[in-house]
Amino acid sequence: MKKSLLMVGALVILNLTASRVFAQVQDTTKKTTTTTTTTTTPATDGASDVVGALASNADYSTALSAVKAAGLEATLKTGGPYTIFAPNNVAFSSLPQAKLDSLMKDPAKLATVLKGHVVTGKYAKADIIKALNAGKGKATLTTLDGQTLTLSVTADKKLQLADAKGDAAQVVLYDLIGANGVVNGLNGVLAPTK
Repeated sequence: MKKSLLMVGALVILNLTASRVFAQVQDTTKKTTTTTTTTTTPATDGASDVVGALASNADYSTALSAVKAAGLEATLKTGGPYTIFAPNNVAFSSLPQAKLDSLMKDPAKLATVLKGHVVTGKYAKADIIKALNAGKGKATLTTLDGQTLTLSVTADKKLQLADAKGDAAQVVLYDLIGANGVVNGLNGVLAPTK
């Protein structure tokens, strides 16, 4: 019971500090991760699907371009529900330019990277909180290509998403709602394990 209360308290503190801008350098794998303002977009933006929800925020235009370049647009517009943990433009710009250019020119490889950011099911902010409470501070999700992502709250009260290799990014935007799912924003790009 105390753990649940502590988790709820931690998430409340996360919400209270959401309007502040933080910078963090993560040196676990010599990668730099920059955190931007954490925000929540109301569920009334009325996007027809998760691709439309992604298109509704200019800070995610690179992710939208990547979805189109990888040929995933048609998949994500139908079926679902899906949750896209989309890297923001700053996250993509932190990749070496040659790597980003190479990915954008290789649809199959780009699709593999992007599928590692998409899970089946709708995980809006309230759903994430429920999953974290049920998992006593951790929740695991399975991506479209079968990888495992782990959600947890960091010591500094931020929501983190980590892949099986240990690469991590913070959730910095919640609830871009589409008819077939939701987009939550990340401040980093997770690399595929395959």
